[in-house]
Amino acid sequence: IERLESLMAESNLKRVRLELARDHDHPDGSHDRGYDFIAPIDAKGHIIVDDWRRLRDRCRVRRFWAGEDEQVGHIVRKRGGSWAFHYDIHGAEDNDETGYRFDKHAFVPGEYVSIREHDGVLRTFHVRSVVDTD
Repeated sequence: IERLESLMAESNLKRVRLELARDHDHPDGSHDRGYDFIAPIDAKGHIIVDDWRRLRDRCRVRRFWAGEDEQVGHIVRKRGGSWAFHYDIHGAEDNDETGYRFDKHAFVPGEYVSIREHDGVLRTFHVRSVVDTD
């Protein structure tokens, strides 16, 4: 049964691409500033907590930002149920980037989500794509 549950969880893994939405510095948004991450996503676009627990090692994030080095890390669940991107596995949580209400928002193309980045700024991102993983 455990193997079957793991296979079912893997079938829910999706690659999500978020791109910076328009703001005062980027009036047209930005295709070269954002995040790619892998997480188990249900048919309504929500992260599946139980599947994440089974597959947390595969739930990775890549932050890309023009002019900066890419950062790679994991998706973590914080105390209280919020989600964050954690880049330094052995470091402090003060570098985490926390998703604003990721537990409620749907990751569906065309939707918007917000992330409080490591510099403390809350930025809005456009969900560009949600596709099956390879």
